[in-house]
Amino acid sequence: MMEIDQLKKAIEELPEGEVKSLLFHILLRVNHIEEKEYSETEFVDDVKRVYKTLLDITKERSESKQADTCQMIHILFGGSPAGSLKVALKEMGVFEKEKVYSFWNIFSVGPIWQLHEEIGIGARFTWMKESLKDKHEELREYLQRFHQTVHQILSIPKDVPITLWTAENAHEQTGLRFVLHLLKDKPNEIKVINTSLAYAEHFNRADIKYTVLHSGEIPPEKLQTIYEHSKQKHSLSNLEREQYEQEWLHLSDNRESLRIWRNGRIQSVCIDYYDQYIINLAKKLQRERESEEFMKSARLIGEALGHLDQYIGDEFLEYRVRKLIENGVFEMEGNLKAMRYYGVKLS
Repeated sequence: MMEIDQLKKAIEELPEGEVKSLLFHILLRVNHIEEKEYSETEFVDDVKRVYKTLLDITKERSESKQADTCQMIHILFGGSPAGSLKVALKEMGVFEKEKVYSFWNIFSVGPIWQLHEEIGIGARFTWMKESLKDKHEELREYLQRFHQTVHQILSIPKDVPITLWTAENAHEQTGLRFVLHLLKDKPNEIKVINTSLAYAEHFNRADIKYTVLHSGEIPPEKLQTIYEHSKQKHSLSNLEREQYEQEWLHLSDNRESLRIWRNGRIQSVCIDYYDQYIINLAKKLQRERESEEFMKSARLIGEALGHLDQYIGDEFLEYRVRKLIENGVFEMEGNLKAMRYYGVKLS
């Protein structure tokens, strides 16, 4: 009975837009039941997740009403940097007063067309479901977790300052612009910490230089140093915020599904942008092996990822390897269930 009361309260407090969003995605799943790859059991599981999300939202709202002592909201892009920052905040003794929100997916990969609207969220989810291997059933939770983080951001009280953490990559820079669009009507003081630049400033020496590709590479003790030095940093001006918001609108008007970071800017590129790079690397590995035998796809993908100056993740690279197999560029042996189960070689 207690949960039913909580559910009624959660629905009553939801904004009209969020109610429509939840209804849309439930009906969308009803439609998907006709597809062979989506069963009634999966539908029931998804509805249960929606139910749990509503109860979690009630809990979050209750906590936010008691969050008068909250002194800062941190927003990051990825589980790894968020986890490291939480450790740093605990070491600083401010974890109870400063909250950490994060998105888990990679914004450099997949469509972001109209992502601030329901139609865009649905299009992105559909692309991910069709293109990326769901090794840990994470994609089934994508919408739920995505909406939850968006809700957290939109529920930030207007008097709580916000710190956005980003780095020199298309993933975090795209996420930064998306979040600033979400915050466009909020008067909060907002700071941006660029971890790539901050790391170079505080830790690089003449004899030791390290380029941070994404914030998840930085250990908690160094994030703590970066955060402490950032307290003197100025907040974004209205003009800077407006510029970021305009850049988001420009990005979200593009239908490409891949973005890279070049010369300090986000560039949208064709989905096959890295195909030739993968092919050339496969040729190199085959020459080094002096063999025409199949190589483990995990080896090829690992090599490709290790030499990239972009942050796109191994799932995207495997997606392109599978496309090259499909197009006859690679031969394959084994099972495509996961990259460790199959090998490839150039046809």
